[in-house]
Amino acid sequence: MATATAASTLSWLHSFGGTQNETTKVTDRNRVFVVFAQKKAKKTRKIILKEDVEYLGKKGELLDVKAGYFRNYLLPMGKAQIITPVLLKEMKMEEERIEAEKQRVKEEAQQLALIFETVGAFKVKRKGGKGKQIFGSVTSQDLVDIIKAQLQRDVDKRIVSLPEIRETGEYVAELKLHPEVTARVRLNVYAN
Repeated sequence: MATATAASTLSWLHSFGGTQNETTKVTDRNRVFVVFAQKKAKKTRKIILKEDVEYLGKKGELLDVKAGYFRNYLLPMGKAQIITPVLLKEMKMEEERIEAEKQRVKEEAQQLALIFETVGAFKVKRKGGKGKQIFGSVTSQDLVDIIKAQLQRDVDKRIVSLPEIRETGEYVAELKLHPEVTARVRLNVYAN
């Protein structure tokens, strides 16, 4: 009788408790007590950040956060979104597009560097002084103007790195066209 009651109690408890992690039977004078110990489920959500969140992560990062934090703060403020398979596919396509664009820009910079390096030396005229001295100096703006005149290419003067030029001779300038591509350009400075 006691085992039949325990079995019916056990099946009744299963219907309410879901899965059981640990079952312990305690017998005390023809009575059977069944004790369940269940682990508390961790409630987290997989999200993607729509913008930078201090102490959490940067825009586009995939994270696991507590459900309450997502529901009460991130979602109402529009800072995050739950990850879905469609969203993951869109993110992958966007990353591929961005990577292809970066590669295209790098290849363009390499072609431009090749053009600059095959030109030879750019000639710069300055008014001469004593010996090899020239009046004034040659600046990055001067080089940009010469490139514009000879090659019809616009170059930002901020990417030009020149040594200090105060006398005639041959110099090498560097043009930082891309973080990974640098063109070396020769300059012939002569006095007239």
